[in-house]
Amino acid sequence: MDADEYQKAALRTYTVTSEREGRLMTALGLCGEAGEFAEIVKKAEFHAHALDPEKAKKELGDVAWYLAAACHALGFSLSDVMAANIEKLKARYPNGFRAEDSRNRKETE
Repeated sequence: MDADEYQKAALRTYTVTSEREGRLMTALGLCGEAGEFAEIVKKAEFHAHALDPEKAKKELGDVAWYLAAACHALGFSLSDVMAANIEKLKARYPNGFRAEDSRNRKETE
């Protein structure tokens, strides 16, 4: 499944009725679901819980849903946002990531 197919399929459960509501719901949802994923990792790393990959996968799926919905709420396709991110990374790290380049890069965006 490609990004735009995913976005289209995910949006069949998108019930937001206003632009404002879409921005708010998706921003808060992204934070909440990312927090749930972080909690799984935190408990595995610091509380001696077993890491449950399937539970982590489900939470990452929820993050993906909110990302696709946030793109929609702002009028973007998911694939366009992904492509723009890759172009930004290529410009920032043309030879791949190096810690030295990260420390010495000029902030742009």
